[in-house]
Amino acid sequence: MALRRASTSTMHLALSDLLLPVAMAAAAGLVGSVAVMRRMALASDALSHVALPGVAIAILLHLNPVLGGLAALLLGSLLVWALEHKTHLPTEAVIGVVFSASLAIGSMLTSGEELLEALFGAAHRLGSLETILGLSAATIVIAFMLRARSRLLIALVSPDLARTSGIDVPRINLLFLVIFALTVALGLRFLGVLLMGSLIIIPAVTATYLTRSLRAMQFTSVALAVASTLAGLLAAPRLHVEPGPLIIVIAAAVFAAGLAARRGNRVAR
Repeated sequence: MALRRASTSTMHLALSDLLLPVAMAAAAGLVGSVAVMRRMALASDALSHVALPGVAIAILLHLNPVLGGLAALLLGSLLVWALEHKTHLPTEAVIGVVFSASLAIGSMLTSGEELLEALFGAAHRLGSLETILGLSAATIVIAFMLRARSRLLIALVSPDLARTSGIDVPRINLLFLVIFALTVALGLRFLGVLLMGSLIIIPAVTATYLTRSLRAMQFTSVALAVASTLAGLLAAPRLHVEPGPLIIVIAAAVFAAGLAARRGNRVAR
């Protein structure tokens, strides 16, 4: 089943149409807060592009592209973890290699409008089954990030301390990559493989200079991601644009406004 483009100018958004995007944004905010602390801002955006070959293959086989993207993301996450674990190369270096190969393969397999929709997403209604599965996946992501928050932080600050505390560092790193992959898959319909990584990173980066504690940072990151998503979805029909790019533009504008306000406060002092 190919990604179907719908006219944003005529699409009516019911409450049910907002449930999955909001859940996706909340998951993205939580995952992004940890990704930024792990200094994976650029690497996280690149990792989301690994979905493209899976989306392309699913389109060619007339399957659900989200399932193809999820399969590629999970395989990519396992490959990144294995290479990092075996070669001891930095995570961002391994992701960079996997990303480049995935983008090239995906571009070869798709073309035209299908490629644009895979890259940037498209506005369309979701079926009941897809919505239920998406909400279930978002619940898994949110539950994991809340329960594993302390273990992820300890493993980030001091791997040696984490090991002495009984934390399996390679395992928690793998689980985080898998959860990251699942989060990207949640946003493929709305934002595509190029923009989903931006929703994960931009609100989290904004939250880092607006807050002073991990808990506040995560809450702020989630709030900004959800607010940007809702604003983009509601404003897109009025502006006659696709919601995906608009969501990211709004998130970036909030980042710029917050940064300008922070600098203004420093000058005033």
